[in-house]
Amino acid sequence: MSDFFLMLARAPGGLSCFLVPRFGPDGTLNPLRFQRLKDKLGNRSNASGELEIEGAWARLIGEEGRGVRTIIEMVNHTRLDCTIGAASGMRQAVAQAAHHAAHRSAFGSALIDQPLMRSVLADLAVESEAATMTMLRLARAYDDVDDPSEAAFRRLGTAVAKYWLCKRHPVLAAEAVECLGGNGYVEESMLPRLFRDSPLNGIWEGSGNVICLDVLRAMARSAESVDAFLAELDSAAGADHRLDAAVVRLRKELGDLDQAEARARRLVEAMAMALQGALLVRDGDPAVADAFCATRLDGDWGRAFGTLPSGIDVQAILERSRPKVG
Repeated sequence: MSDFFLMLARAPGGLSCFLVPRFGPDGTLNPLRFQRLKDKLGNRSNASGELEIEGAWARLIGEEGRGVRTIIEMVNHTRLDCTIGAASGMRQAVAQAAHHAAHRSAFGSALIDQPLMRSVLADLAVESEAATMTMLRLARAYDDVDDPSEAAFRRLGTAVAKYWLCKRHPVLAAEAVECLGGNGYVEESMLPRLFRDSPLNGIWEGSGNVICLDVLRAMARSAESVDAFLAELDSAAGADHRLDAAVVRLRKELGDLDQAEARARRLVEAMAMALQGALLVRDGDPAVADAFCATRLDGDWGRAFGTLPSGIDVQAILERSRPKVG
């Protein structure tokens, strides 16, 4: 599907990175022979295949023998893309569910006016907005290419955000399907495609375990990345006692990395929760930030969406999340 491909291949100097175009310098098709297209669960319009390369024209990118180091820059940008895809998929799912609920009536009133559905939709909206804030903060770190502190933050923040947003995407998409009931399981609703595509970003460029191990490697090799990540959390210090308590717990976890590999997912999840809380408290909507801190950080939450505690400003959250039509 692309005009250019980055590939690793053996060169005299070792494993190297090459740019392989669809067309050679003379304008003829490069000999990339596709053996088959993979029959994937979803994302079928973005084709994946198995190919054979024989005598293809390619250009060396980076230093010969340093292919992995060269291509990892592309991998990191693709991990950013995975967070963008997960956050946007969540937002689309919430928009579809909220729009349906606003225009579907049952038991004498619109679904969006019924307390239990309001709790579910507001909870989904909180998750989606936290994901969007995280994705945008990470993207800003990639824009500031000359800032050493931003480079340090994105080294750790990319892996943390990629892991958590991609884990939350399928869970949220499944709940959004349920908001539409049987109609959500019908292809015309769009949600089946959103649901099928939702696990993909978690698989691309490192599945969950790979990403968590990368977080451990980053912390071991780059103390400045840990400092930059904690500085991001500290920028919201004192604004919410629940966030402050979560950061204290996280610092304790980071200070004791005994058997860290076995509990890497637990650690990365805590880092993601603290980061999202800090971003929402510092720059987000107050109602969303309060709901996030009460549920995700303070533990006043069930194990499924729609288990918000009392006292949450559901109306304000729903007003932010509903798509504006007309």
